[in-house]
Amino acid sequence: MKIASIAAKGPAVNKVVGCILAGGLARRMGGGDKGLIELAGRPVLDHVIDRFGAQVGNVILNANGDPARFADYGLPVMPDTVEGFAGPLAGVLAGLSWAQEHAPDADWVATAATDTPFFPADFVTRLLAAIEDQGADMACAASHGRNHPVFGLWPVRLKDDLQSALVDEDIRKVDLWTARHKLVAVEFTASGFDPFFNVNRPDDVSEAERIAKGLAA
Repeated sequence: MKIASIAAKGPAVNKVVGCILAGGLARRMGGGDKGLIELAGRPVLDHVIDRFGAQVGNVILNANGDPARFADYGLPVMPDTVEGFAGPLAGVLAGLSWAQEHAPDADWVATAATDTPFFPADFVTRLLAAIEDQGADMACAASHGRNHPVFGLWPVRLKDDLQSALVDEDIRKVDLWTARHKLVAVEFTASGFDPFFNVNRPDDVSEAERIAKGLAA
């Protein structure tokens, strides 16, 4: 698969860079890249790109290590700019840094997890609408009353604020940083499964296959 830059469907989402967070250590999977696990005959990452591509102006990967393993995708690969596998906030910062340098017209970075192949097709547009409606600084997805901060929409203008929080204050928990700003959580539902179900453990692969078959039916 060769993907360089994926055109979005409307002017609002063209202001959004989509950053797939693939920088974790995948300890529960025994290491490696969770996004490269096969699901329905294709890597999980393929499914994530398919869902994200139509929602944003550009798609990039946040991944550490040798970027050559993702070369076939033709996407920019941005490693964490903070050392030590600092968690999701480091991935958000990597996305904001890339957008600031390479997508000067972008106002937002949307983040999605590399191991969550069924997230909603209207994820970005609903978060954009909620931010506008609530006058919020940022938004995240939620399901079953639980927030999913990895699935968030972050303003590029707060890149320096986040960098200072990570580097100068050693903040690692997403909630500690977002508490300083106005965050709106947007509830999503899906029939028969959590739309933010993630392939986090080996046993989750069979469940993901079941969901994928149901969606294809």
